[in-house]
Parts: sequence; C-alpha cells; structure tokens
Amino acid sequence: MPKDSDNEALRYHEQGNPGKTEVVPTKPFCTPEELALAYSPGAVVPAAEINRNRWNAYKYTNKGNLVAVISDGSSVLKSGNTGALASKPIMEGKSMLFKIYGDIDAFDIEIAENDPDKLIEIIQSMAPTFGGINLEEIRAPKCFRIEEQLRNLLDIPVMHDNQHGTAVAIVAALINAAELADKELLDLRIVINGAGAAAIATGRMLIKSGIPRNNILMFDSHGIITTLRSNLSPEKREFATSSRKAETLAKATVNADVLLVFSKEEAIGEKELDGMSKNPIIFAISNQISEADYNDIKHLRPDAIIGTGNHAICNHISNVLAFPYLFRGALDTYSTCINDAMLLAAGKAIAALARRPVPKVLQKIYGKKITFGREYLLPKPNDRRLISEVSCAVARAAIESGVARRKITDWENYQHMLYERLEREAVFCREIFRRNSQKGSLHQRYTKRFSPF
Repeated sequence: MPKDSDNEALRYHEQGNPGKTEVVPTKPFCTPEELALAYSPGAVVPAAEINRNRWNAYKYTNKGNLVAVISDGSSVLKSGNTGALASKPIMEGKSMLFKIYGDIDAFDIEIAENDPDKLIEIIQSMAPTFGGINLEEIRAPKCFRIEEQLRNLLDIPVMHDNQHGTAVAIVAALINAAELADKELLDLRIVINGAGAAAIATGRMLIKSGIPRNNILMFDSHGIITTLRSNLSPEKREFATSSRKAETLAKATVNADVLLVFSKEEAIGEKELDGMSKNPIIFAISNQISEADYNDIKHLRPDAIIGTGNHAICNHISNVLAFPYLFRGALDTYSTCINDAMLLAAGKAIAALARRPVPKVLQKIYGKKITFGREYLLPKPNDRRLISEVSCAVARAAIESGVARRKITDWENYQHMLYERLEREAVFCREIFRRNSQKGSLHQRYTKRFSPF
C-alpha cells in the first residue's frame, strides 16, 4: 500500500466502532422469556448436557465454529517483534477474513508472554472455548515448538498459518507454474532463500508433495545451509546439504528451475537469475516487493513465471486462499488436527480451481478477462467457489486420513450449505453497511469489496 494511503488506513480502522470486528447475538433476546432461555436458568440445561457428554458442546454452543487467532507479537508483519498489543490490528484483520471468507467466528487473542512454555500453558488452558486455534505472527524457531506441543496436547485443529497457509498457497501456485513451464513437478530443482517459518514449512510440504529432498537447496542469512555448519536448529538441519558446489545464491541458481525468495526482494538480481533454466519459476513471497521490483525481474528474465506476496501485482500468493477453508473443512468434520493430507488436498484443490473458467461476474469486478496462464496461477481471493472446492477437499482428506470425528456423506448438500454460509454472511455485511452508511469515498470503497457475486 502506498505511503499516501497510511492516513486512509488509520481512518478506516478508526471510523464508527474502532477496529474491524464485533460480537453479535445469534438468538432472539427481546422478551424476558428469551433472556431467561439465553442465560439463567435456560443455559443451565445445555451446561448439564455438556457435563454429561463433552461433545454436546458442539451441539449447544458456538465451539464448533469458533477459532482463536493467537499471537505473542514476536514477528508482526513488516514490524518484527512489536509485542502483543501492537499485533492486535493484524489479528483483528485475520479474524475478519475468517468470517467473510469462511463464515468462521474468530476471536483475536494477543498474549503478552515471551516464554514458549508459559505461552503453551496459557493457550492449552483456554482451548476448551474453541473448535480450532490459529497461531499467528510468532517468531521462528519457537513457533515450531509451540505448534508441535499444542498439537500433541489438544484434540482440536492447531495451525500456525504463517507456516502452513503460506506453504499451501505456494505449492498450489507451483503446481500450475510447473505445468505452464512444461516441467514435471517432481523433477523441479528448487532454491529457497530464507529459512524462517514459512520457508521451512514450504520446504517440508514440497518434500511431502514428492519432490526429492536433494532437489532443494536452502539459504539463510549466513549462506547455504550445509552439514558442515554448527549450531543449526533442528528445522534447518532437515535441509542441510553435504554438497559444497553452491556456496553462493548465484551459484545455487545455475540450472535451477525454481527460486523461492522469503527474504528481502533485494536478494533477487541479475547474478541470481541469469543462470536459471528456461522458463524459470520465481516466487518473491515478501509482501514488500513493489511493481518496480516485479518489472526488474521481468526485464532480467522475460521468460520467467513470477509470483509475489503483493496483492497489487499479478499472481498474488496469499494464505487467504487456504486458511479459511482449511479450518472450515476441519471444523465441519470435528477433526482432531489439520494434517499433511489436508494441507496437500487444499493445495491441489486451489491449483485445480485456477485452471477452471473464471465466472464472468468475477472478471467484471476486475475489469478484464481472466484466464489460466502465466499471469493467473491462482484463484482470486474473492472467488466464492473456494469455500466449496477447498473446504470439501479438506473435509474429504480429514475423513480418509482418519482424523475426522464426524463423517460427511451427502457432499452435494454440504456444498450447498457452504454456499449458503457465504451468502448469509454477505447479506449480513450489506445490512451492517446499510445501517452504518456514511457519505464519502472511503465508505463506498470498502462497501464494494463485500458485494456478493
């Protein structure tokens, strides 16, 4: 977003009720009888049923559609270790995206705790409230430990979205880019520049997709990750190579098919791109990459297939294509976790959707014809088919891999219910904007984004 839009962003967050989310009752409450049913003595009855059978919480409360968006503020977007409070706008935004794309209720929870063990204990203690936990903006390497331990301790889905949501979107884009480059996915030679949470998770998912471990070289701020280096974290050690032929990024990219850049965009230059194979696939994941940087890459390698982390540039590789539907499918099947099978299913479903014809109404919104190709590797985030295609793929994978506690048998009806969720949320948003309508371009600009197709 351009600097001259900073004030607009502040006004957007400040206008009306400050922030981006609120709590709304879902049951009638106008009469004394209704209030008595809602609280006392009415709420005592389902409480007793839950005490008798804990799974009744999914039947009588919002647990089955409620996700906690949790951060300690140790790795906040563009800002670094800001602490818990300054991470709240990002967490609110994530909660908002859960609702508008997946019709999932989400609470943002910012926890001022630096000790990973204490953070795990705090999150574990609040888990009974939620049907799932989305970890966010937590610094590597402690994010790996926190997620792993919570997954072992809890029987609800726990996912660190900076890792897995990003990895799913990258793999989906890579599936389609490989097809367009006329290359076999499993033969790709891949260089990863950066070794943070998203890079490690992407590397792991590439291997689980079938790409040989030896086809991947990873760099961190100290250079190539090799077995000769000491003090590597366990996560980096997974990608350590014994080869000494690629001491620099420029040498590593010679004849490489794919360059995934998680570090600053300045890392991509002529030396790194010149030796890559024909039709190279270059994904600059940093959302700080600008149109100028994109044009520089395109100028250096006109044959490249490029994806970026910038929403204003084509082939925006965004985790919003994944996380609402990963949790939607997991929640609807009462899954105990979000496992590798579900992640891979999501990636494949996203990739497949991009290859299908784009609805005319969506093309009208973007003001141009959109077809599968080098500048359209992934669906647009507001493609309403995502909730059906990706959530169903995730739910199927949950059932087939044995982590689902509730089976879905009528898939046509399930798809219909998913679309109903999206439509109901769109109608609700329209009504909110109607009641709180204000004159001026700012209101009109943001109202447009919520119009259903």
